[in-house]
Amino acid sequence: MLLGTLDMLILRTLVMGPAHGHTIAHAIERTSDEVLQIEQGSLYPALHRLEDRGWVSSYWGLSENNRKARFYRLTAAGRKQLRAETRRWRTLVEAIGRILGDTSIAE
Repeated sequence: MLLGTLDMLILRTLVMGPAHGHTIAHAIERTSDEVLQIEQGSLYPALHRLEDRGWVSSYWGLSENNRKARFYRLTAAGRKQLRAETRRWRTLVEAIGRILGDTSIAE
């Protein structure tokens, strides 16, 4: 994944409401039709980074299976960051689309 993409996807997932790590990873995988697979070794460092930056906050709660889990929620600063990252991502996708524009290239 491009640098910062996982952060943006996590922030977007948390727009729906607080979630624990497993739920966040599953939501990203499900929403991407299983194209994106999120490894714990990438997810949890990203969540800690987002929390350090003040874009998410966390608290302890019970998961669906009544297990203790850390839940993450989007902060106002995180919502602002998500808007900025989404604008940057769309600009990048449009630029790449212009470069790749000719879909008649032989494979």
